[in-house]
Amino acid sequence: MTERQMMAENNSRRETSQADAVAHIREGETFAINLPLIGQVEIPRPEALAYYGGLAALAAFELIDWPVAVVIAAGHLLASNHHNRLLEELGEAIEDAE
Repeated sequence: MTERQMMAENNSRRETSQADAVAHIREGETFAINLPLIGQVEIPRPEALAYYGGLAALAAFELIDWPVAVVIAAGHLLASNHHNRLLEELGEAIEDAE
C-alpha cells in the first residue's frame, strides 16, 4: 500500500464519528422483533440471555428465591446499561480531544 493510499484510508476513518461507530456496533450486537400489541422488543445478546436463563433456572429449582433473582437481574441490567453509557461518553471525550 502506498503512502497516499494510507493517508486516504486514515482520512476516511476520521470522517466516521465515534457516535456513528457506536451505533453501528450496537446494530450488529442486538436485534429486535415486533410483537403484536407490545411493539418492538430488543433481544439481549446471547451472553446476557444465558445469564438471565441461569438466574431463571436457579429460581425455578428454588436454589435462590425469585425476588433475589429479579433483583440480581435488574442490577445486572442497570450495570450493563451504565457501563455502555460510560464507554460512549469516554469515546466522545477522546474524539473531542483529537
